[in-house]
Amino acid sequence: LYQTPAEILIKASDGASDFGNKFGQPMIGGSVLTFEHFEDKKKFGFDKVIMLAGGVGFGKKIDSKKEHLKAGDKIVILGGDNYRIGMGGAAVSSVATGRFGNAIELNAIQRSNPEMQKRVMNAIRAMVESKVNPIVSIHDHGAGGHLNCLSELLEETGGKIEINKLPIGDPTLSDKEIISNESQERMGIAIRASEVENLQRISDRERAPMYVVGEATGDKKLTFETKGKGIKPVDFNVDILFGSSPKTILHDKTEKSSFGEITYDAARIQYYLDQVLQLEAVACKDWLTNKVDRSVSGKVATQQSCGAIQLPLNNVSVMALDFTNNKGIATGIGHAPAAAMVDPAAGSKLAIAESLLNIIWAPLTHGLRGVSLSANWMWPAKNPGENARLYQAVEAVSDFACALGINIPTGKDSLSMTQRYPDGDVVFSPGTVIISAIAEVVDIRNTISPDLKIVSNSKLIYIDFSNDDFKLGGSSFAQAVNQLGDETPGILDDNYFSNAFASVQELLHWNLILAGHDISSGGLITTLLEMCFPAPGVGLELNLSELGDDLVKVLFSENPGIIIQFSNEKVKELLKENKVNYKEIGEVVSTSKIDLKFKDQVIPFDIPACRDTWFKTSYLLDKLQRTKGHAETRKKNIFNQVLEYKFQSGFDGRFSTYEIDPKRRTPSGLKAAIIREKGVNGDREMAYALYLAGFDVKDVHMTDLVSGREDLSTINMIVFVGGFSNSDVLGSAKGWAGAFLYNAKAKAALDNFYARPDTLSLGVCNGCQLMMELGLVYREMEMSNHPKMHHNGSGKFESTFINITIPENNSVMLKSYEGARLGVWLAHGEGMFKLPADKTIYSVAATYTYPEYPGNPNDSDYAVAALCSKDGRHLAIMPHIERSIFPWNWPYYSRSKQEDEIGPWMEAFVNAREWVGKYVI
Repeated sequence: LYQTPAEILIKASDGASDFGNKFGQPMIGGSVLTFEHFEDKKKFGFDKVIMLAGGVGFGKKIDSKKEHLKAGDKIVILGGDNYRIGMGGAAVSSVATGRFGNAIELNAIQRSNPEMQKRVMNAIRAMVESKVNPIVSIHDHGAGGHLNCLSELLEETGGKIEINKLPIGDPTLSDKEIISNESQERMGIAIRASEVENLQRISDRERAPMYVVGEATGDKKLTFETKGKGIKPVDFNVDILFGSSPKTILHDKTEKSSFGEITYDAARIQYYLDQVLQLEAVACKDWLTNKVDRSVSGKVATQQSCGAIQLPLNNVSVMALDFTNNKGIATGIGHAPAAAMVDPAAGSKLAIAESLLNIIWAPLTHGLRGVSLSANWMWPAKNPGENARLYQAVEAVSDFACALGINIPTGKDSLSMTQRYPDGDVVFSPGTVIISAIAEVVDIRNTISPDLKIVSNSKLIYIDFSNDDFKLGGSSFAQAVNQLGDETPGILDDNYFSNAFASVQELLHWNLILAGHDISSGGLITTLLEMCFPAPGVGLELNLSELGDDLVKVLFSENPGIIIQFSNEKVKELLKENKVNYKEIGEVVSTSKIDLKFKDQVIPFDIPACRDTWFKTSYLLDKLQRTKGHAETRKKNIFNQVLEYKFQSGFDGRFSTYEIDPKRRTPSGLKAAIIREKGVNGDREMAYALYLAGFDVKDVHMTDLVSGREDLSTINMIVFVGGFSNSDVLGSAKGWAGAFLYNAKAKAALDNFYARPDTLSLGVCNGCQLMMELGLVYREMEMSNHPKMHHNGSGKFESTFINITIPENNSVMLKSYEGARLGVWLAHGEGMFKLPADKTIYSVAATYTYPEYPGNPNDSDYAVAALCSKDGRHLAIMPHIERSIFPWNWPYYSRSKQEDEIGPWMEAFVNAREWVGKYVI
C-alpha cells in the first residue's frame, strides 16, 4: 500500500524491485498493490498510516505578543500529572527509527489526553475572553517537558520552580524525569500574583487542574528545587540555555539520481487508468474522512466532501471566522515526494504549486500575496547525498516563495526519516516537504467545489500553470508501471504562475466559475473523472487533441494546472485580457460516461465503473476497521443514497420571516441554558443558534449545578450539548449521567426543571445520549422500556452529512417540518437508537431517509434519528442541527447559498422561542 512515501514506511518484501526496497514502495510484477497483498503484515513490515491534521483559528491583536514578566509574577501549570512518558523524545526524534532499543524509543513517545487539553483550553479561553486578559505569557509543553516550557517563560527574569509542587502521577519518578517528561496535555502560564485567585476560580469551574509551581525572581538564575530537601537539580544562569548556539556545518556531496525514461504502451490506456485509480494517493479517501468529526464548532464552511453523492474530493478547506459575517480562513496542502526523488528542487516547487492550486478555489481577501505557507520537512538526512538534496530543495522553495511574493513564517522538520531493522535492512523515506497554505477568505459562500453542475451550455477549460511540456516523472502513473522517470514537470515562469492565479481569483470574484478542480495525483484524466463522481447523471464530451501528441502524457502527467467549468463567455474574455493561456476541452452532458476524442481516436470511459475502481481501495481499508459486512454495505449503497431535499413549507431563507435580528444586543427575557460537562465540544455553536433565535443564553457547567451556583429556576429551556463528556471512558454520557444522579443539588435542579410546565429541553448527540441514560424523554415510562443508545452498528465513529425525513409529529421544535426531507450533519460513535418496546409507544420526531447503512449511519431501530416526549416539549436528536443552521454549513445545498441568509434548521429554534414566549411574555 502506498500513501505517500513521507507518510508511510513499509519494508519491501523479498523480490521487490531495488526502487521499492530503497524507498519503501513495494511493487509486485509492476502492478499496483491492492490491500490483499498486506494481509501478511509481518511479511511486509506494514508500519503505519498517518493523517495530517491541524487547527485553524485567529486571535486578538492585543494577545499576539507575549508581555514581559516582573519579579514576583507567578508560574502556573494547567493540566495533567507527570508520568514516565516522552522521556528523551527530542533526542530520539533526531535519529533513525530502530537505532535505539525498542523500550527507549517507545518511552520517548508523547501520549496525549485530549479531554484534559480541552479542559485547559476552556480555562485559557475564559481568560482570553475577559475584558482584560490576565495572562502575561504562555508556553506549551513539548520536547523537554517542564524544563523547556518553564525556562522559556523565565528567559528574561530567571525564577524558582518548586519540584514538589509539580503534579506527580507516578511517585517513582526521579527529579530528572519529573522535569523532563513530556506526558499529558499541559500549559505553562505566567500571571500576576493578584490574578492567581481568579485563575483558580476559572480552573475549578472547568475542572482544569491548576498548580502554582514557582515565581519569577529577576536575578537571571533558573532554579528547580525540592523544598525542604535542599536539592537543586537545576541551578544556573538562564543565558546558559539561551545563549547563541554554535553553527552546525554539514558536509555532503551531490549524488546524481539516474532513473531511466518511463516506458509504456499507449494502447493500454484503460489498464493504466484502472491501476492509477487504485493507488491510495489517488483513490477515494472515504475510509479516512468518514471517521473524523468534520462539523465540530459549526464554523466549518468547506470540508472534504462535496456533491449530491458526498465524496471527499474538495480541494480546499474553509472555516468561518465567526457566525456573524461571511469571512473565513482557507487552507490547502501540497506535496510531491516521488517527484522530489527525481529532482528535489522541482518536487519541492511542485509541493507549493499544489497547495496554491488547492487554495485557489476560495476567494481570498488579499489574493496570492495574502497567502502564508508552512513547510513541514521530512527528510532522511545524514545519509550520503541527502543533505545536498535537502539544500537544493530548501533553496528552491525559498526562491519560488520569494518570486510569488508570499512568506513561509513557520514550519517543522523531521530529518531522521530512516527506518533501520534488526536484520540490517534500511528504508529511507523519500525527502519530502509538505506545504500547508493559509489565507483569509472574503466570502466563504463563494468557495468552488469540484462536482460538475448540470447547466445548459456549460463547458470546460484547461489552464496550464507550468508552461512546461507534459512529463511523467514522479507521477502516479510512473508508480503504477513501477518506474520513477528521469524528468519531472517544472514551473518555468514564476510570474506567469502568479498572474494565472490572480486571474482565476478574479473569475471567483465575478462568480463566473461553476466547478473547478486542480490537476495533481493521477493527472488530467483523474481530475476529469473526479469532477463527475459526486454528481449523479453527469458526463463529459471531450476533445484533447490540442493538448499534445502523446495521449498517455496528456492524461497522466501531473503538470500543475486546473480545470474550470463555466457557462459565461466572459471567462474566456477575462483570461485573454490577462494573457492567461487556456484550452477549451469539452462540455458537460447529462450522461454517465466520458467520450474522449484525441486526434483520430474516440475513447469511452464509463463513469460508474471508474468510480467503483476508484472506491475499491477505500473499501479494502474500510473493511479492516468496521464490523463485518458494513464495508460491503457501504460500498453497495453509497452511490445510490443521493442527497435530495424537500424544504418545509414556507421556508424562504430570510431572517425577517423568522423575526430574527442577528445584531440584537438587548435581552429578550427568554432564558435558555447550555449545560455542559468536561469534554463536550458543541456548546458554542448551540449557544449561538439559541441566541440568534432570540434567547438570552447562559453557560452552565456541571460544576455550577453540583455546587449549587445554578439551580435552573429562572431558565425556560435547557440544552444538553454534543461532544465527548468524560472522554466517553465509561460509555457515552454515562459519566455525565452519574454527575446528575449522584449529586443532590444537580439532581434536584434537574428534577425541579422537568416538573415545571413552562420548560423545554433539547439533547443533541452526547446530550441525546444523556437524556436516554436519565430517562428524560419519557419520564413516566419504566426505564426497562425507555429507549437506549448503543454503539454504531459499523463499530466506529461516523461523521457524515446525511438526509433525514420529518414525519408527522408533535415536537415543539419539529412539528412545522412535517413532510420535509433535509440535510444535516452528524458525528457520533454511539448513535444507535434501541427501542425495547413496540414502536407505537414512542414519538418519533425524525428518521434517516435511507433505512440501510450508511444512510442509516448507526443501524438505529426503524431508522430513528430523533425522539420527543409525548407532550412534544423534550427532544432528543443525534444529528447536529445546530451545526447546520447556515447554508454555508451544508456541503451540498440545492438553493442559493448567497441569497439565503439562514438555513432551514433555524426554524426549530424559532419554534422553541415562540413556545417559550407564550409563558414568559
